[in-house]
Amino acid sequence: MADLINTNNPMDFYRSEISKLLAPIAGKPVNEIYERLAWTQTFDKGDLGLPVPSLRVQGKKPAELATEWSEKFPVSAWVEKPVVAGTFIQFFFKPEPLTKLIIPAILQMKTTYGTNFKLGMRDELDPSKGKKRIVVEFSSPNIAKPFHAGHLRSTIIGGFLANLYESAGWEVIRINYLGDWGRQFGLLANAFETYGDETKLEKDPIGHLYDIYVEINKVSKPEEDKIKEKKEELQQAETNGKDTTELKKEIASLEADSTNEKARKYFKRLEDGDQAARAVWARFRDLSIAKYEKTYARLNIHYDHYLGESQVEMWRMARVMEELRESGLSEDSNGAVIVDLTKNKDAKVKKLGKVLVRKTDGSTLYLTRDLAGAVKRNEVFKPDKMLYVIASQQDLYMTQFFKIMELMGHGEIVKKYQHVNFGMVLGMSTRKGTVKFLDDILRDVGDKMHEVMQKNAAKYEQVENPEQTADTLGITAVMVQDMTGKRINNYEFSLERMTSFEGDTGPYLQYAHARLCSISRKAGVRPEDLVTADLSLLTESHAVNLVRALSSWPDVVQNTLKTLEPVTVLAYLFKMTHMLSSSYDVLKVVGSEPELKEARMALYEAARQVLNNGMKLLGLNPVERLEPPREIIFSILRDKLSINVSQDVIDMNHCFDTSMAL
Repeated sequence: MADLINTNNPMDFYRSEISKLLAPIAGKPVNEIYERLAWTQTFDKGDLGLPVPSLRVQGKKPAELATEWSEKFPVSAWVEKPVVAGTFIQFFFKPEPLTKLIIPAILQMKTTYGTNFKLGMRDELDPSKGKKRIVVEFSSPNIAKPFHAGHLRSTIIGGFLANLYESAGWEVIRINYLGDWGRQFGLLANAFETYGDETKLEKDPIGHLYDIYVEINKVSKPEEDKIKEKKEELQQAETNGKDTTELKKEIASLEADSTNEKARKYFKRLEDGDQAARAVWARFRDLSIAKYEKTYARLNIHYDHYLGESQVEMWRMARVMEELRESGLSEDSNGAVIVDLTKNKDAKVKKLGKVLVRKTDGSTLYLTRDLAGAVKRNEVFKPDKMLYVIASQQDLYMTQFFKIMELMGHGEIVKKYQHVNFGMVLGMSTRKGTVKFLDDILRDVGDKMHEVMQKNAAKYEQVENPEQTADTLGITAVMVQDMTGKRINNYEFSLERMTSFEGDTGPYLQYAHARLCSISRKAGVRPEDLVTADLSLLTESHAVNLVRALSSWPDVVQNTLKTLEPVTVLAYLFKMTHMLSSSYDVLKVVGSEPELKEARMALYEAARQVLNNGMKLLGLNPVERLEPPREIIFSILRDKLSINVSQDVIDMNHCFDTSMAL
């Protein structure tokens, strides 16, 4: 038990046991075998597996070695006789010792079960050297615009990654890098001068700012279309050798009078320190942050720093421009400054193209500020690792950004920085005014949940703070839907899809947790009796397999540090809740003999703890009370979505209905 408490990972305990027994047989070092023992995808393949070819033993075929080693493997108090499957050796843990190890460990460690704080230490042998530090940049919306579902993925994934590294013992710094600078702000400021209404701004600042942003784009879009049309006409005229003097004058006049040019000039005032422009900017920024914080709080997200492009000092950007010049990377291009990566000798770098770093009027761009900001973060935060949680739409930009930094001489910084990309939420556009706002989505889903909950008056009265519970259920539905697939996958924005209760959903997890809490309340077993329960009574296959699943949770967390995929955790939780659902009829608590009741309740409490830990790692708030889901699920599916009830939903409700007898 001491070794297990040290690592919080029972798989490490078993890896150590197996490695020590196998090392003298295989003639390989213990640590080499330890590192190659992998967890399995399904229980029929064992609890741990060893791919014999990975040990690179010469002289015999891997299949022969697997058979030989398996036959020579000594009797163990913890592991059954190994099973050979081709070139793999499968190790099955003995049920009773595993059960007596895992359940007490979970009940003792509680929220720390699955964590391994040693992973975040600079030196495991010398804790005084402190923790490694990681900076996670995520969400990063633009100021004065509502937080829409397009920001959802960065926010949810980034929040999860921050939680994940904290569970591994890292010091985590969460930053929100706001889009509070650039021409788009000039566009918004000019829009307020034209369409702004102080009364509306005071009543609904973010909503009003968004409305005028849409209005100004209705003006700028036709202007830009006209300029584009004239430029195409100019190109054709030049090709045909025609006089283009008047056409060039017309284009210059259109550009000079355009809404976008006025926005550019306003932004230049900001960069030059104009006090009036700065005051407007600060007001819009403060209003935006105040609104964002409320939304983030609903999603269990918090930040250590709200940064922004505006906070990158001019002298830092000047230093970047000087470094680019001295390294020979930058060059003049019709009055602007570019980095031409097509001149690089590396064929892969050539494909990155030409990158603008300063406009003809001397104003900076996003890339210029990012380069300066990246160096600043390294100096200020001194991170061991930095994650940029940014959409895959920006893959090219991020590759250009990292490569330019490296060529500037900041290769050591680039080694620490990583782009964590993700697919897009499709079907939204702020420019066209068709955006669907996250606050509205959460409110609508929460309201519907609350409405359906009220249909069951008796159960409704038992729920503490039903409005909050309904809101939590709705938020869970939205967040889990977003995490269901791999990060890189795009998905079409759909309220119906988010609120669907078919298959594996957020509410399914909440019901599973609430069901376990309900079993605990009805069983009436004291916590101290769980600790002394006779776990040798848990002999049914349902109990044994559930324990095996619980034992693998720390390995799942550790593997997720490699994949950085929320779905790695989510898939595990759904697999475990399915096992729970199929166990309720077999492993009854209420009505069982006292000793058996205590043993089964200890198992269920251990499962509840792991489910709770996993949900919180994902950023969810586990609820303790919910009425049976039949009313909620059937009502929404029939009344709101008009779709048929699947067998998955029927099965899910069946398991909860039958569990009422527990």
